[in-house]
Parts: sequence; C-alpha cells; structure tokens
Amino acid sequence: MGNRLTQIATRTGDDGSTGLGDNTRVSKNSGRPHAMGDVDELNSHIGLLLCEALPGDVRELLVDVQHQLFNLGGELSIPGYELLKDEALLQLDEALAHYNAQLPRLQEFILPAGSRAAAQAHVCRTVARRAERMVVALEQGEAMRPAPRQYLNRLSDLLFVLARVLNRMDGGDDVYWKSERLARAQSAQE
Repeated sequence: MGNRLTQIATRTGDDGSTGLGDNTRVSKNSGRPHAMGDVDELNSHIGLLLCEALPGDVRELLVDVQHQLFNLGGELSIPGYELLKDEALLQLDEALAHYNAQLPRLQEFILPAGSRAAAQAHVCRTVARRAERMVVALEQGEAMRPAPRQYLNRLSDLLFVLARVLNRMDGGDDVYWKSERLARAQSAQE
C-alpha cells in the first residue's frame, strides 16, 4: 500500500478527465466521479463528526463506517468489482435497531439542529442521501450491485437516529418543527 500513492500531482487530470481503478479514464463530470466524490465528502464529514465528544460505541461504529465508505468508494472506482461486503450492511441494520430502540417515537418532524455533534450528524445524513442519489443515477446507466445504494440508504437512516441519540447526551432533546398542526394540538390540550 505504501507505494500506491507515490505521486499526488500527476497533472493527468488537467484535461478534465480522471482515472478509475481499472485504468480507464472518464470525464470528471460523469456519474462515477460524482458518486465517488459524494462518498468521499460523506467520509470527510464523518471525520469531522468524529472530532466531537461521542459515546465510545458511537465513535467505534463511525470509525468502521469510514472504512466501509472507503470500500464503497473503491468499488465505485472499479466497475464490476466488489469491495463492500454484506456484513457491512448487516452492521448498519443492527446498529439502527440498537440505537432506535433507545429513542422515543417521533411525534413531529425534527429540525437538523441541537448540539453541534447532532447537527454534524444531520449534515452527514444529507450528504449520504446525495451520495445515494448519485449511485441511483449511476445505476440507471450501468449494471451495478445493489449493495452500495443499500448501504448509503441505511447509513443515512442511521445518521438520523444517531443525531437524535447525540441530542440526548447530557439531557438534551430533539428540536421539533413548529408546525401548525402541532401548535393546534398543543392549544387544544391547554
């Protein structure tokens, strides 16, 4: 691995193309580089979330997610190659069930707000959704395994749940949308 990145500034992309893992070159504006870039951006945002004070189990999960996102990006960079394993999706399903079981049912929509860690988890969630949309767009033109799309879909759900968990650290709560329906219901109770 130490010899794989021997030169960073190769100037081969100066013409607007980029190299894929199978040594083919494509436009930087084509679907694969867009999907790879969104996954890379998501991984970077998770790295920023890891700078926050987090429960140890959440930190450990997110570090593993970063590794899985690197696998997912690698799979996107090599058409027809499989790097993301089924166990990665299973891990997200188990984490979703575990963390969601600790939370009260939502009575209303919540805003992407609260603590800084929760707000950053929401940023990660929205970038995961964008990455998922780019993978779906890529699938419309190329045959792909469903695992990358499924992983990003589950991950965005997990990040929503983790934002709620992080808002509850130190006694906090979700930040609820002040909808007219909620206001009427509260008025009726008073």
